Amino acid sequence: MAEQETAIINEFEREPVPVAKLKGWRSFLGMYAGEHAAGTEFMIGPLFLTAGVSAFDLIIGLLAGNLLAVLSWRYICAVVATEVRLTLYYKLEKICGKNLVTIYNLANGILFCFLAGSMITVSATAVGIPFNLEMPHLDDALPNGPLWIGIVVIIGAVISLVAAKGYHSVARFANIASPWMVLIFLACGIIALQQLNINSWEGFWSIWGEGRDPFPGQTKFTFWHVVFFAWFCNAAMHIGMADMSVFRYAKNSSAGWTSSAGMYVGHFMAWISAALLYAVYLKSPEATSLLANGEAPPVSPGPMAYNAVGIAGLIVVVIAGWTTANPTIYRAGLAFQAIAPKSTTFAVTIVAGVLATVAGIFPAFAMKLLGFVATYGFILAPVGAIIVFDHYLAKKVGLISDYAEYKGTNFNVAVLLAWVLSMLVFYGIAEYYGLFLSFLTFPAWISCGALFLLFSKLMQTK
Repeated sequence: MAEQETAIINEFEREPVPVAKLKGWRSFLGMYAGEHAAGTEFMIGPLFLTAGVSAFDLIIGLLAGNLLAVLSWRYICAVVATEVRLTLYYKLEKICGKNLVTIYNLANGILFCFLAGSMITVSATAVGIPFNLEMPHLDDALPNGPLWIGIVVIIGAVISLVAAKGYHSVARFANIASPWMVLIFLACGIIALQQLNINSWEGFWSIWGEGRDPFPGQTKFTFWHVVFFAWFCNAAMHIGMADMSVFRYAKNSSAGWTSSAGMYVGHFMAWISAALLYAVYLKSPEATSLLANGEAPPVSPGPMAYNAVGIAGLIVVVIAGWTTANPTIYRAGLAFQAIAPKSTTFAVTIVAGVLATVAGIFPAFAMKLLGFVATYGFILAPVGAIIVFDHYLAKKVGLISDYAEYKGTNFNVAVLLAWVLSMLVFYGIAEYYGLFLSFLTFPAWISCGALFLLFSKLMQTK
């Protein structure tokens, strides 16, 4: 027991990871495959169908967008991580100061809670089947009754308690469940093809065809929507540098290639398998009737998986939602603990779990997951540019790197101005021109880094 406690404490939060603790690429492969074949996949795959995407735009768009995401992990995140070997939070503290990192942690923690809440919603669609629960519709924002609220609260309470017990309980659960979930996703896709009577490439291609009008209330997705969404749905992790905390343990930056396991197992195979489940449902009398009346059929992972593989489908939906919500609530708790360091990990994680459960009561977070994930990446990704530009360019343009640490300040104004201005300007452009937010994530990232150098130059010169 004492050895476990030492392992938990000694995570090198405020020092570079020593050489003796570095890990080979195999240590990261399973983590990425499991983390990205989870509850979100059950929602995102079907939502592509509601967006009226064509077969070419979906298949080729995912291949291209996921490749760009892998390259971002490999050549941006993993490179910096293996050169500095610090956590994202400590590196930010050295550049920004403790007080400014607190603002980042607050934004990070709240967004984590919303994401975890959407996964509690996913699990609730499976738990609700024995109770003949009415499933939320795509345009539902409010809960549809006390039974829905009760199921969400029970699921949220269980997940929060597991997360509050610490990292080892979270990791143990995920490691056991992840390989099985990948196989169930694959089985769901194969069975859905049989239910659709698809036995050729042409038949598979015809599921999406040349594209169609989006469902009522949904945004039409094109090739570029798919590419940029696949690239930036995890923007906070790669160009946002959150996975510095993971890759600081890698022996070399080539470990960044292991992210391809997550992208092409989870964000390709699992998304398409989930979309096939929804395609089966769309042929049902209920979905046909709703579409005839101008209504969007609901996206309910529980019933879709149950229709394909029975009880195993219900179990995998519950566990998939769980394995995403569990570490997400844990991470949110850590972000909140950085704000209130005197609080115990258990207490702040329970607070995060309560916020996530409240979010899960409202179906809008899950039903609008494409938009929420795009917003999540857009907000947090520019902070990663601060790290990248400081690491590579600060000294080359005559600036002091890790300025907050050098100056002894708790608040680097240059960072805040660069972050806020880049977000406001490009969010305003997206709203004015009606653009999908993922289109502007990279311009906001570049802008934030450039503004950081500009404001730092003005401040340090003064």
